[in-house]
This record gives sequence, C-alpha cells and structure tokens, in this order.
Amino acid sequence: MRKKKGVPTGRVRNAPEGFVAPELIQEISRKGLDDNRRAFLRKSFTAATTVATAGAGARALASTVDDPMIVEPRPWSTSLGQPVASRPYGMPSKYEANLQRRQSPGLTQTNQSSVSFAPLQGMFGIITPSGLHFERHHQGWVDIDPEQHRFMINGMVRQPKVYTMDDLMRFPSVSRMHFIECGANTGMEWGNVAVPTVQYTHGMLSCSEFTGVPLRDLLDDCGADFENARFVLAEGADGSGMTRTISMDNVLDDVLVVYGMNGEMLRPENGYPLRLVVPGVQGVSSVKWLRRIEVGDKPWDTKDEAIHYMDMMPDGMMRQYTSIQECKSVITTPSGGQVLLGKGFYNVTGLAWSGRGHIKQVDVSFDGGKNWRTARLETPVLDKCLTRFNIDWVWDGSPTILQSRAMDSTGFVQPRYRQLREVRGTRSVYHNNAIQSWLVSESGEVFNVQVD
Repeated sequence: MRKKKGVPTGRVRNAPEGFVAPELIQEISRKGLDDNRRAFLRKSFTAATTVATAGAGARALASTVDDPMIVEPRPWSTSLGQPVASRPYGMPSKYEANLQRRQSPGLTQTNQSSVSFAPLQGMFGIITPSGLHFERHHQGWVDIDPEQHRFMINGMVRQPKVYTMDDLMRFPSVSRMHFIECGANTGMEWGNVAVPTVQYTHGMLSCSEFTGVPLRDLLDDCGADFENARFVLAEGADGSGMTRTISMDNVLDDVLVVYGMNGEMLRPENGYPLRLVVPGVQGVSSVKWLRRIEVGDKPWDTKDEAIHYMDMMPDGMMRQYTSIQECKSVITTPSGGQVLLGKGFYNVTGLAWSGRGHIKQVDVSFDGGKNWRTARLETPVLDKCLTRFNIDWVWDGSPTILQSRAMDSTGFVQPRYRQLREVRGTRSVYHNNAIQSWLVSESGEVFNVQVD
C-alpha cells in the first residue's frame, strides 16, 4: 500500500515477546499491584501480550514504492493454487494462527471448569466467529449425538412434552443477532488493574446470529399457564447439571431455544445440539446442552443461584438475581499490549452493548475523561447486540489515556469506577461495567490503567 503524500500513516504492532506491563501501570493506577501479582502476571500473560494484536488493528500499514514485492512477481502470482474443496470445511489462514481463544492460567482449579477469552483486539465488525466465541464451562464441554438428545417441557403446562431435535426443527424458526456476556466479565478488575490486555479484561463477550424457536412458541404448544406462571427453570444436560431461573417476562419477550449459530449448527463448546439464549442477561442463564424447561410460579434458588452469581455489596449483603448486563463499552484498538508505531493518524475502534436495549451514543476521551468526542456508530445498531464504534485520532506522541463511554436507549450512561464503587464497593466479582482506560505511553506502548 502506498502512502499518500503528506498524510501520516498510523501503525500498530504486537508487543515485543515477553512484554509485560511495567511499573508505569502502578504509577498511574491509584492502587499498585503487589509483587506477587506482578510475578503471576509475568508468568501467565507472556503469550497473551505477544499475540494480542494479531488481526484487526494490528497490521502495520507500512509499504513504499521501493518495496520489491510491488515490482517483482511473487510465487503465488506465477503458479497454480490449491484445488477447489481441498479443505471441505474452510479454515483461517496459517498466518492468522495467533488469533485464538486463550485461557487464564490458575483462574479455576480445573480446566473443565474454566474460561477461554475471545480475542476482541483482533476482530472486525460485531459478529464473533464461531471458533473464537468465548467459553465458560462448569464441568467441561460435551459433544452430544443429536439423535439421542431429548428436550422436555413440564411443570405448569396442560400437556408436558418431550421433543426430539427433528421435532424442534419443524417449528417455524427465527434468526436474531445478540451478544452473550459472562456476568464475571471484567470481574478481575473490581479492586484494581489485574490483567494487561482487552482479551483478558473484556474477552468473556461474544456476539452471534442465533437461529431457533422462540421459547414462547414451545410453551404455547404445551399449553403453559401464562396467567399464573411467573418463572421457568432451564436445565442443561452436561455433568454440572446447570440450572437457572428465568423470569416469564424475559420468556415472553425474546428468549430463544437455539440450534443454529452463525449460519450452521451450534459448535459443541457452544451447547450443541441445543441451547437457550436469553438476550441481555448474564451468559450463565443461556443454558447450554438444554434438556428441560420447567414452568413455575416461584424462583427455584438452585445451587448455582444461591451460592454463585450473586453480587457482594459494601455492607456484606448479597444481591441475588441481578442478571441484566448493563450498558458497557471498551476500546479494542489501541488497547493493552499493543504498540503504536509512530505519530500520526489512527482509527480508534471498539464495541458497545446493553442488556436493556440498543446503544444510542458512544463518546471517546483522549485525555483521561476531561473532554469527550462523539464516535461514529456503525450499522447495524440492534437491541441487545454489540455495536461497533469508530473515531478518528491523530496522536502527537505524548502520553495520553483513552476511554470510551456508552449510553443506551434507556438513557443509562456507563459509569466511572468511582461512581460504581460508591454503590457496589470493591469486593464484588460480577457485573463490572465501569469505563475502561488505556494508557498510551510516549514509546507507543499501551497499558491497562484505572482512572477513578
């Protein structure tokens, strides 16, 4: 690509191998990381920081007319390529191998009950490729024979029924785009900066086109008592027996029983052959490997609702059934672990979302929240779906802090850390939707910091 005369080229590259955020993080953050945590991060995130920017925003836009590749024919231009359908199922280029889900070492006691984070820094648009969708399992993923799988509806219904996959796929289907976010996304950041890259701060987030049957239609088919029923219980078929209470209001609104994702059947790690999708609600409610829905008039208070996925408040009390994912945003490029290669023009890009509606506006600050500019929202802008935003920026080479702040269709504005902690304290794990800050240092290196 030729440079336009007089137009500076913005470039971003990977952090050097072995790169870990230095003491500069502690100088900016109100509370420094202790030595043990720094030692843990050096060991755990070396790989993540070296590859965090592979993909979108990570390509150096460097090229000149003196580059021999522009003049001389290359081997791929003078020979036959690979035959058609040599790979019956298409795969990414070998040059994109660094763009992958990554697990956080030591986050859980077993790998079966763990998380793999989506590489937000390397993706375009709003749809997450199925192979990069984040994972959160409670007893490992399973690959179930669809011919053996059964789905039951019982409880406050006139006629309990058991469906096969063939039965379900005969119902009229709908396709909708929605995000799924784990309630613990950004949970490690409640007290202070904990991880260096956006893949680890916000990577328990993905967005897909889901295809399936509205749960309401299936409840109609069973003669559900909509007049008296207030909740449903969703149960998964994996070894953890995941069960979640879901309000009937959600069911009547937009809950889907899903078998398709991004134009194909669900992947095993995403719940194949059947899952629930509860738009706008923390991901644990979108139960995978769905085998049963029970209709009732009271919450069930199951094991995963009575001791997990609750919010610790400053007075020691626990908030239960706080499942809505509030308005939130994050700049994905430039972000932690990336390096700006020189002064000049950059496209700053990121994602915004809300569990209560659609994104109405995103503002971006280039000075740590003192001044704000309104970003461009790229279409489509949909309810309970990721929205991509972009804004132009010319970096003059001086240190600065980048932030984004989203507002949704209800008028809710994403809070600063100070505002959130005044209400929620610092001992929580779930539902952290505070404004994320990225420090661009004079060297061009980008670090995760916190600004109250």
